[in-house]
Amino acid sequence: MTSLLWIVLGAASIGLSLGLLGSGGSILTVPILTYLLGMPEKTAVASSLAIVGGISLIGALPALRQGRIDGHALLAFAPPSMLGTLAGAWLAQYLPDGAQLLIFAPVMLLAAWRMARGNAGNGNGARKSAWAIALAGTGVGVLTGLVGIGGGFLIVPALVVLLGLPMPRAVATSLVLIVLNSAVGLGKYLLAGGAGLQLDAGVIGLFIAIGGSASMLAGRIAGRIPQRRLRQLFAGVLVLLAVSILLQRLPVQG
Repeated sequence: MTSLLWIVLGAASIGLSLGLLGSGGSILTVPILTYLLGMPEKTAVASSLAIVGGISLIGALPALRQGRIDGHALLAFAPPSMLGTLAGAWLAQYLPDGAQLLIFAPVMLLAAWRMARGNAGNGNGARKSAWAIALAGTGVGVLTGLVGIGGGFLIVPALVVLLGLPMPRAVATSLVLIVLNSAVGLGKYLLAGGAGLQLDAGVIGLFIAIGGSASMLAGRIAGRIPQRRLRQLFAGVLVLLAVSILLQRLPVQG
């Protein structure tokens, strides 16, 4: 019963964050699975990829119907991002236990900084060079595969700054990129982990169902809530989680 409560609360918080902010919810998934449900670290990372990809797919479908997804941005950003995800997932299998969460904590602090800053911009239509887009896509992909995050908090500003997309299109397009990266990363984890990587399909399904529903609900009310306040609150939660991870893991590593 306690585990079910954590699943409901955790999935709802992930979905609400994705629906209200367009990013950030995925970075909560690994700590929730690890600390609240007691999953082994690598199982939590692989499960996170499945959960994040599923919730993002549910959120992307309405955006696809409304024509808010930028096909040109997908073609430019998706290939290097997916290759980076493969590289990150391959590298993760060689990391010792605890290392992924130690990498995860600074990423959470970066996410908190991004959230506290607010919108990355409104897009001006100016696209950067192909190598800059490829480099950004690869970097986001490596983080996705390495620590099990969707990368939306990095993808959205990259699409705005490098590809000149307005925020609504950047958020919608990022959901599709998260789905692609999560699928690639999960596939790599399953191939590398084999029988030793036991994923709980029931837990994953519940997270996707509850989180997807919360995301769609939040998307409908997002315009009525001050985004700046939401981002600041979320940034504070991320800082607390990151500090907690560092305090628990650094003495062990030493």
